[in-house]
Amino acid sequence: MYDIIIIGGGIVGLATALKIKQKSPDKSVLLLEKEAKLAQHQTGNNSGVIHSGVYYKPGSLKAKNCIDGYNQLLRFCDEEGVAYDLCGKIIVATNQSELANLSMIEERGKANGLNNLKRLTKEEVKEHEPYINGIAGIHVPQTGIIDYTAVSLKYAEKFQSLGGEIKLGQKVIDIQSNNEVSTVITEKEHFETKLIVNCAGLYSDKIAKLTSKKLDLQIIPFRGEYFMIKPEKQYLVKNLVYPVPDPNFPFLGVHFTRMINGGIEAGPNAVLAFKREGYRKSLFNLVELGESLAWPGFQKVAAKYWKTGFGEMYRSFSKAAFTKALQKLLPDITESDLLPGGAGVRAQACDRNGGLIDDFLILQEENAINVCNAPSPAATSSLSIGDYVCDLVLKRF
Repeated sequence: MYDIIIIGGGIVGLATALKIKQKSPDKSVLLLEKEAKLAQHQTGNNSGVIHSGVYYKPGSLKAKNCIDGYNQLLRFCDEEGVAYDLCGKIIVATNQSELANLSMIEERGKANGLNNLKRLTKEEVKEHEPYINGIAGIHVPQTGIIDYTAVSLKYAEKFQSLGGEIKLGQKVIDIQSNNEVSTVITEKEHFETKLIVNCAGLYSDKIAKLTSKKLDLQIIPFRGEYFMIKPEKQYLVKNLVYPVPDPNFPFLGVHFTRMINGGIEAGPNAVLAFKREGYRKSLFNLVELGESLAWPGFQKVAAKYWKTGFGEMYRSFSKAAFTKALQKLLPDITESDLLPGGAGVRAQACDRNGGLIDDFLILQEENAINVCNAPSPAATSSLSIGDYVCDLVLKRF
């Protein structure tokens, strides 16, 4: 019998596990991960950006956890020798219609406590990024790059050194609860626990439904596809360059990211994945696709954003169209400069009324705490989310 079982070995599950063992060493904690390795999904397939908190609505869970998580992450990496680089980024407006949103982002950043944000003129944009096309911008010095898989493995190492257990290859298929004990049933074994913490990412809604009869949201998987800029053209981008995002759409638009392990990534788009772990266009799961398409909330999202969605899908199949989207920021990039890159799948919670849930969402049940929405900047925020969930956990004991 364990005090706590955590389901999901991504960065949020591992950070939560670590925090519980740090704050309450006597608690027995088991982390279950269905894959043969940790951090195989959202954590291991993102672009490795340390987010500063510039975009998020002041007072939201995202804003609070991003700033706190950012500071904790840097401290942790300094102490544990995990490499990172605070290279800064610029957010660039390419036309007059984006200036109001650029100003709003600047105000949000200041309200979230970011010092040294600098508004850039057209000429100053060129000083930072000589090949970027923009009429104005913001320089965000706090933004950085990192390898989140390396961070996750270090969390796991620390958690295990404190007596925590990790079992890999343990896919949870059912949870049976009676009174104060829950039995977590995997394809291989049964485990008993007093409390379940669900950090299952792309399957967080499925796991939540095993402990909650009233869950009224669904995870909709959106694939983000990247190209890599070929080595001889990497001089076109020095650090990180982002467009001004559409405030109504929960994705940041195609951007350029210098990677901690070398190379420059261009992307991502955002297309409906036909499988929750569908990292390639050819991956297809009829049941999971049917669930997405049948969800009333997704139907409302599709009706509202069909134009944007069609454009994203077109870019997914047309390298020329993808290149054209990149040329808005970087006119000198050509189709032949782009090599196939990786892809990630974002777990986006969607409510029944068509709301794409923007903030972190953590729901409590009698025997479980369900992290139901933890999109970007969850990796940056992981230690802070871990604190938040840990405090909810320890209140139960």
